[in-house]
Amino acid sequence: MQKLKIGKGVIIGKNVQFGEKVAIWNYVVIGDNTKIGAETRIGSFCDIGRDVIMGKNCIIQAHVTISNECKLGDNIFIGPNSNLLNDKFPHSRCLTPSIIKDNVVIGGCVTILPNVTVSKNSVIAAGSVATKDVPSETVVKGIPAKQMMTRQEYEKKRKAFIRAKKPKNL
Repeated sequence: MQKLKIGKGVIIGKNVQFGEKVAIWNYVVIGDNTKIGAETRIGSFCDIGRDVIMGKNCIIQAHVTISNECKLGDNIFIGPNSNLLNDKFPHSRCLTPSIIKDNVVIGGCVTILPNVTVSKNSVIAAGSVATKDVPSETVVKGIPAKQMMTRQEYEKKRKAFIRAKKPKNL
């Protein structure tokens, strides 16, 4: 089993469980009873709440907040400055956390409101606010986020972009 990699200033709560090959960058806070799956990477200045369950092979970029009790599947990408929320009427203490299923891509500066489920293989475009459940195999964008294309169409455009931008010497 490979060691856990932890940066400077990381605060880890009680009973936190880590899978193999987890890397946590600087100044991250992880709440009590959280589970982080194998090969997950968490960027600097993230706030991971208590009782969060995070699957394996997730990439959480810098300045992300994942509120208490949120659940993330496997192979999740969350861009910087994004927020997963859990309380529809703050300080109500009636938590209805966000749920992110497997293979989801969340762009930078995205907000996912409480009680929203983001279904498998979906994408939320940068700067969007997800106010309701996101169906599987879809791409949503905007405020509030609305469906703009399928995941299949997205992948086709993503691959064309990579081909067009790929440096000649690679």
